[in-house]
This record gives sequence, C-alpha cells and structure tokens, in this order.
Amino acid sequence: MGHDARSPRGPRCIALVGPFQSGKTTLLEAILARTGAISRQGTVEGGSTVGDSNPEARGHLMSTGLTAATTTFMGESLTFVDCPGSVEFIHDMRAVLPAVDAAVVVCEADERKLPQLQLILRELEEAGVPRFLFLNKIDRAEKRVRETLTTLQPASRVPLVLRQIPIWKGDLIAGFVDLALERAFIYREHLPSEVVSLDGGDLDREKEARFSMLEKLADHDDALMEQLLEDIQPPRDAVFDDLSRELREGLICPVLLGSAVRSNGVLRLLKALRHEAPGIVETAARLKVENGAGTLAYVFKTVHVQHGGKISLVRVLSGQLTDGATLISQRGDADRFSSILALTVGQDNKRSVANAGDVVALGKLDHVRTGDTLTAAKSPHAALCEVGPHAAVLALAVAAADRKDDVKLGQSLLRLAEEDPSLTVVHHPETHEVVLWGQGEMHLRVALERLRGRFGVNVNQRTPAVGYRETIRKSATQRGRHKKQSGGHGQFGDVVLEIKALPRGEGFKFDERVVGGAVPRNYIPAVEEGVRDAMLHGPLGFPVVDVAVTLTDGSYHTVDSSDLAFRTAARIGVSEALPGCQPVLLEPIHSVEIVCPTDATARINAILSGRRGQILSFNTREGWPGWDVVRALLPEAEIGDLIIEVRSATTGAGSFTTQFDHMAEVTGRTADQIVAAHRAAA
Repeated sequence: MGHDARSPRGPRCIALVGPFQSGKTTLLEAILARTGAISRQGTVEGGSTVGDSNPEARGHLMSTGLTAATTTFMGESLTFVDCPGSVEFIHDMRAVLPAVDAAVVVCEADERKLPQLQLILRELEEAGVPRFLFLNKIDRAEKRVRETLTTLQPASRVPLVLRQIPIWKGDLIAGFVDLALERAFIYREHLPSEVVSLDGGDLDREKEARFSMLEKLADHDDALMEQLLEDIQPPRDAVFDDLSRELREGLICPVLLGSAVRSNGVLRLLKALRHEAPGIVETAARLKVENGAGTLAYVFKTVHVQHGGKISLVRVLSGQLTDGATLISQRGDADRFSSILALTVGQDNKRSVANAGDVVALGKLDHVRTGDTLTAAKSPHAALCEVGPHAAVLALAVAAADRKDDVKLGQSLLRLAEEDPSLTVVHHPETHEVVLWGQGEMHLRVALERLRGRFGVNVNQRTPAVGYRETIRKSATQRGRHKKQSGGHGQFGDVVLEIKALPRGEGFKFDERVVGGAVPRNYIPAVEEGVRDAMLHGPLGFPVVDVAVTLTDGSYHTVDSSDLAFRTAARIGVSEALPGCQPVLLEPIHSVEIVCPTDATARINAILSGRRGQILSFNTREGWPGWDVVRALLPEAEIGDLIIEVRSATTGAGSFTTQFDHMAEVTGRTADQIVAAHRAAA
C-alpha cells in the first residue's frame, strides 16, 4: 500500500462522523459495496454490516466504538473510519481526528439534531480537519435543500456551500445536479447514476445555485470575484481548484446529497474525496511534522482481542514501518511490534511494510496507549497532540458477583479503560468501593456488557456512596477510661478530653495540655490515634469532621499502661462524648456548570430546582451561538443520575462539569432519611 503513481497524496484516511443514527455505518457499507470491497451492501437492522460488528453495537443498534476499513477507488487507497455519533462515545472520534486527512459529516434534515451536529463540527473545527457535509436520507426529505441548509448553517462556523441541488419529480428527489461539474444525474439504486440533460426550470435553478456557490468561493478569491462582477464564466478547473483549496484551508464546508441506504450519491462523494481531500503531506504539516522527520506514527485506537492480545491502530504520518521493528512512544517506552495488518475487508491482511499515509494494525505494543506518538528513532519524539477525554458524568460502584473474580475484575477494568480512555476506574479506600466513571448511562451499560461478554466477569452494581460527614454543635469534656485485668499484665489507660466544634472546613485538630506527667509523653501519639479511630464513625454513622480534641488530663499505671490501652481509652472517651454534642449531618455541595442549547435552558433550571439546587447564574456560552451556560450549587447526592435528565432535556447534547465546593448541614426529614438508609445498608 505505498504511494500510487497517479496519487501524489498517497493513501488517505477519512473519518465518517455525525449525529447519532444519521447513517454513518450505512454509508461505510455503501462505500465498501460501491468500491467492490464487499459483494453486497448489508444493513444495520439485519446485523450484516462490516461496521458495528461487536455484540454491543448489534444489540443496541448503535455504534459503540469506531470501525476502520480500507478499500481502493480508481486505483487509490482510502481508509474510512466510522466513528460513533452518540456524545457518550465521542472520545473515539476525538482520538482519531489527528490521524485523518478529512472528515465526512453525515447528517440529515432534522432540526432536533442541530446541537449534536454543532458539537461534532466544533471538534472538527478545533482540530483543523477539512470536512464535507453529506446530507443523508435525501430520499425522505420533506424540506427544500436550501431551507435545510439555512437550518444547519448555525452549527458551522464556516459557510456550508451547496455543491449539488436535487432534481425533483413530484414530491420525490430523483437525482441531482453537480454545480461544479455542471452535469445532471438521475439516481439508480445501488448502481452508478445516469447522466441526463438539463432544461427548463432545472437549468434555471442550476444557474442560480451555481452562482450562489461561486459567490461564496469568491469571498476568498479576488480573481473569481472580478470574473463574477464582469459576468465572466470562470474555467471549470479553476472552480475545482478553489473548492479544493478552500476545503483544505477550512474556509468552507462543501455539502453533498445522497441516500446511503440506497447507495445514491456515494460515487460522487468518493470522487470529491479523491480529487479534493488533502493527503498525508498536508495532514503531517497540520500536525507540525517536520520534513525528513523519519518514521512517525500516531495511535488512534487500542483494542484487546480475545485470542490476539493487544492491537494498536495507527496512521503512519511519515517514513516507513517494517515488520518487527521497535517503536518508541513519547514517554520513552520501547516495544517491538509483532505484525503489520492492513484493514482491508476479507483479504489476506499481513504486510511487511507500511508507508506514509497507511492505516494499519500493529500487534503487541504493550506499553503504547491511544493518543501516543511513535517513532522508529532511538530517542522519543514529542507528542504531536493531546487528546484528553471529556470529564466523566456518571458513576457506578462495581464489584465481582463472585469473590474469586476480584483480581480478574481489576485486570478487565484496566483493559477496558485502556481501550476507552473516557472510562475512569477509581478505588475509594474509605468506602472500599471500586467506582467506574463514564460519559453516560449507555456508555456504562456497554462497559458492563463488555466485562461480561468479552472478559467473562459478572458484576454487581450500585450507586456509589455519597461523601456524607457529620460534625457537632456543642462542646463537651469527657473522661475515657480503659481498665482490664485478666492475669499477668493488665491494661490501663485514662484520659480526659475536651471536644469542641471547629468552623466549617477546618477538618480535625488534636492538641494536648497535660501537666505534671499525668499522661506520659510517649503515650500521647496513641491517644491521638484513638481519637481518630472514634472519628471514623460518629453517632450518625459517618466520619466526623470540623472537631478539635484536646487531651487535658489523665492517669497511668507503671505496669499495666500501654499504647493500646491509651488508644482504647481515647476511642471510648470520644465515642461516649459525641452523642451529647448535638451531632449534625453534613453533605457535600458541588458547583455544577451545565452547557445546553438555549431552548433547553428553562428545562435545565427546572431540573436543578427539583434537585435542591441553588441556581447561581445562566449566561450565553461564549463562542457558541444558540447555547447557554447554567451555573448552580447542587448536593452531591443529587448529581448521581443528573446527566440522564440533562441529556433527555437537550436531545442528547447537554453535559456538565462538577467540582466540590463546600459541606453544608442537612436537617429535618432529609437528614433522617439519609441516616436511616445508611443504617439499613450497614
């Protein structure tokens, strides 16, 4: 798969992206069928597509991870990467963007998906990825294409430039006119379109639409602007050159029409990609790879195959990979990979060499992670880009259903998080919980299905414990005494403790004011340990905070006193004193920042108010037309499944970040319910 003599841009890599259920996997299937990589086009509903072949995707009829497939078109190698559309699985798309030459944004004329489209276009804009928009399901269109474009334009920061207009027969779209080529085509299902002549109203519409396209191109081309002003028809080659240049420079987003399920418009899309999408040289320059940099590759996905071990999907950005070479990550980790596999469908995929532009799978790169920059040089290359996941928004406490699977669960969770860095595993020493954090309800559900199906681990799940604490309102002085005699040396410890409340957030302080050696100095650390023991579980059942304890007096026995005796005495003293100090429950309050489409702001405010939230402000989201930012204070207990309501209120596009702010008292019925639930679970 080296450079083709007719293809100076080399093998190309194209991302298929777009909102959830817009038809990306079907488009990949249509492309593979049209280019002869597969004999017939499968369907998502029938579970017969090349993409989404894992059990989770088949079961939920949605992409839960990316699919990469290489094919050839007119002698050129093209690798397509079908990326999940759900915001919960968007990290796969974000990780692959640095590796691609261009993206095809698959969308439909559905105003409800506009916020999701805007999220995806913004990711492409920030990454500097040239992009086409493929307006799919055109056979079901109810609006005129120009109306649809007016609806979609706010999602894009650059002009959406219509490259084609539909040919209508009654209420159905029968074909299209290519405005750059100035030719008309009638669709034929799963076959190349038929060229037809234009006349009458269609010809008038074509002239008007072509002029509109040229006007947008002329915004970045003075010579073209002069030609239009002087009513001179620009040469067709010059128009194609402008389309290609302005696409590569991110000045426009060309719009093509089609129906992936019928394979309509697919050939024209492939030709546009072949002629206009940039190649590996431009992509390497975008990533600031220097000329003559040697062998450089970028890892965009990590997969653990049941019988094949760890597989890394990489794009070779410069130089050449040879089978069995050693690669070094930016951290200096060196691994010798076991094989080079091309991503062609249903063929012998083993390769001895991968050249610049190729997308291949490498085996056994044990220390390599998604997002790594790899080099064959003896010293590591700096990372070309940093692709961190969005903040996690939903958590589950998980435990192996069978205790003998505890170690297996830990290993499996590490592998899952390696495959999908937007999953986070946190071990809480205080609660002894293993907490799995993810991007939403479906994201975590799929993770648990993978644990069971691929790794053979069944888990029990529950809502993670909330970080409740308790404190006191009233001071006390208490004697703690521990005396035990059972033959030989006994145990004796005696302490007098002053217990006082501290201001909120002060934590715990221990001091001593012992005079005259009432408690020998060598026992004082043991007294502090005993006090801390008692603070772990207060009268309400939670750790005690914001309390100062001072050792003021006590007594000891020269034979029977010991560290253990004084530790026990101190624990007894504090435990007996706290119930009389007016204990009060504290709950963690977080500052929450929700981003949402403006038309959902009122619903978000109502959700927050219904969850005991205190709304602090809501403002327009800077740089995001049609979006707001809502800031509020919200109890941690109310954040648990907040994302489910937020996504429901925002057609899947809203999200939030959260940060601990302070502890606040909980009183009355709410406090009683929390304490009762905690005791019942203990």
